[in-house]
Amino acid sequence: MKNIIKATSRGQITLPAEWRKKFSTSNFIIKENANFLEIRPINIEEIERDYTVFDAIRDNKGKGIKANDLIDILDKIERNG
Repeated sequence: MKNIIKATSRGQITLPAEWRKKFSTSNFIIKENANFLEIRPINIEEIERDYTVFDAIRDNKGKGIKANDLIDILDKIERNG
């Protein structure tokens, strides 16, 4: 299925409900590849049960993870994907 999706003024996009319902996760990896973006669903709980991933250290009363740790997790996911 192909859809044309328009970004909001803040640069946000919404994935169609049909796509979101197809996968059992609400977490996605977005990767830039040459002339396109690749969006892949991931289940963080299955990959790294020891981590709770947040957007920044400030989330969850400081119990988030550091950016470098998040990058390491995403690299591991990509290698195993």
